[in-house]
Amino acid sequence: MGDQLQDIIDQLEKGGAKSTKQGGEMEIGVTVLPKLPRDAGDRNRTSPFAFTGNKFEFRAVGSSQSVSGPNSVLNTIVAESLDFIATELEKSAKAGKDFHKSIQEVLLGIIKESKKVLFNGDGYSEEWHKEAEKRGLPNLRTTIEALPVIIRKDSIDLFTKYKVYTEKELQSRYVILCESYVKTIKIEGRTALLMAKGMILPAAIRYQGEVATSVNATKAAGVDNSAQLEFLKTFTATITDFQKAIAHLEKAVGDHPEGDDLAHATHARDHVLANIVKLRIVSDKLETMVADDHWPLPTYREMLFIK
Repeated sequence: MGDQLQDIIDQLEKGGAKSTKQGGEMEIGVTVLPKLPRDAGDRNRTSPFAFTGNKFEFRAVGSSQSVSGPNSVLNTIVAESLDFIATELEKSAKAGKDFHKSIQEVLLGIIKESKKVLFNGDGYSEEWHKEAEKRGLPNLRTTIEALPVIIRKDSIDLFTKYKVYTEKELQSRYVILCESYVKTIKIEGRTALLMAKGMILPAAIRYQGEVATSVNATKAAGVDNSAQLEFLKTFTATITDFQKAIAHLEKAVGDHPEGDDLAHATHARDHVLANIVKLRIVSDKLETMVADDHWPLPTYREMLFIK
């Protein structure tokens, strides 16, 4: 795609037209421009927001999510783009310039200005994060980094210009999204605590008792139980780590941070969500140590292959 784009730029600069035999061709209604080859490749599996030839696709949208907000943004972007092109061509027409030549100049400028956003690698990979930084592109990795963009001056100017949202409507959406993020993360935190304290911890402690009984029995019988004793020590230490992770998550969920809506959302990400992840790591370790008949939850193996 990069080579094809450079070929198109070269042709636009020369003002010529060249057809291609690779794949289908897309007519754009102006004979002086080259025919643009359509990319037949499937980007669905390497882009979270894929362009599939003549449309964009949202991949794997959750059942509770809506694409109406992103669609409003996309449509506004398209409106601004068409407005920009039309305005530039109108200026050229008033100046008496050739229409076809004006189109070439406008499109060439747009392609050159936008070229840095084109990436045909894996959009989920670390490679793209590094490449985006190298190209000087904004790279908002989390919801908390993206939310302030809603009320940034250039965003407000754009949406108010085309009467999509007023400034107050953007402010209200920003506040609602911050509050929704906090509530969602805290619900997930409380759910994790419920499962950890009411299901996983009791099962682990019961199994710990069985292991301790077996270790004592083998010791009393005069059998070498060093391996079993070592397992008991490791298992007990893991349970202790699990209880510490529970305590840290409880504190994070119960905290009421100072500050504005973004500060609350940032706390939810940096403390509640972070401690959910830590609790999950220890829980996954316990799952590999507790006997199957004691473990209270379906394992991945059971969900995928058995039950």
